[in-house]
Amino acid sequence: MGAGGDDTTAAGKGGVGGMEVSSSSSTTTPSSPPPPPPSVLRSVLLSYAYVGIWISLSFSVIVYNKYILDPKMYGWPFPISLTMIHMSFCAALAGVLVRVLRVVEPPTSPPMTPRLYAASVVPIGALYALSLWFSNSAYIYLSVSFIQMLKALMPVAVYTLAVALRTDAFRRASMLNMLGISAGVAVAAYGEARFDVFGVTLQLAAVAAEATRLVLIQILLTSRGLKLNPITSLYYIAPCCLAFLTVPWYAVELPRLRAMAAAAGGGMMPRPDVFVFGTNSMCAFALNLAVFLLVGKTSALTMNVAGVVKDWLLIAFSWTVIKDTVTPINLVGYGIAFLGVAYYNHAKLQGLKAKEAEMKAAAVTAAVAKTDDEEAGARLLPDNKDDAAASGGHKN
Repeated sequence: MGAGGDDTTAAGKGGVGGMEVSSSSSTTTPSSPPPPPPSVLRSVLLSYAYVGIWISLSFSVIVYNKYILDPKMYGWPFPISLTMIHMSFCAALAGVLVRVLRVVEPPTSPPMTPRLYAASVVPIGALYALSLWFSNSAYIYLSVSFIQMLKALMPVAVYTLAVALRTDAFRRASMLNMLGISAGVAVAAYGEARFDVFGVTLQLAAVAAEATRLVLIQILLTSRGLKLNPITSLYYIAPCCLAFLTVPWYAVELPRLRAMAAAAGGGMMPRPDVFVFGTNSMCAFALNLAVFLLVGKTSALTMNVAGVVKDWLLIAFSWTVIKDTVTPINLVGYGIAFLGVAYYNHAKLQGLKAKEAEMKAAAVTAAVAKTDDEEAGARLLPDNKDDAAASGGHKN
């Protein structure tokens, strides 16, 4: 799920942007007019369309999960079972897309060997299982709005772990920014009307597991040159995640399901509604396809910025539609955290621009050096030919 600012990244590999990549490499003859430049307005509208699709699907999945898990709504308080249904559905569809329809190809350099899978994918799958389990469980105890406020701690957790594992450098300005985000979330938590210690613990554990997973992706996959887009990620990680989820499901939820079956008198465990859980799983899988499009056509940073917009929309929805209580202190605290996250995204953007400018400068320097070498060789070549001709004339 690497970041990419053009069509040659994950989306291009999967065929989504393949035609645009191949058409851009066509050459023109001197007699034919140059191709018209791409419409700036069309590109902007497409980017907004991708952002809108991702926000809509992400919004829908979060609200749908809340509806299913909340005891006051649909009333299915089994987050592990719900997550296992998601993973089973996503693993099956990803297998069809990769192996049958061949929408995307598995990685070949390096190839996914059993040893690489065990060393790299299995730890990430375990952390993904923990992240999904804890985050879905939090919806039983906390409001949607407060969960989005707690999720603002994600940059703090990622940066702290990256510094601890030495995949990122310690910078005083960045750490002060992280402290500002943490202070804002603390203020929001202080003003939360429906504060639940166990629910907050679950959500913080989910943030920690997800942050560790993201850092490990960089260490275990990216550093080894293994690049996975959202579809191939699901293809490899979803079955592994499903296997790990069976352990807590067997220990935590299966006894409760059996108790409910015994209390009902029929001896049969409750079964989820096919339509509700089927459409919920389809939304979850469609969200991964939207990530595939958004990151491939724009960048991962665009998704981060869109995520901030989505969080505000969810807070407004939770307040006006679900009727969750959002206090002024909540909004002040999240406003502080929001400013910190906005600065974090701005700093990342500036860093990406500086890195891109450095790469362009290095490419220009290398091209100039190559041109100078060729010109120097061309200047020496006639002299060598003249010397050889003069030497031949002297022998005659």
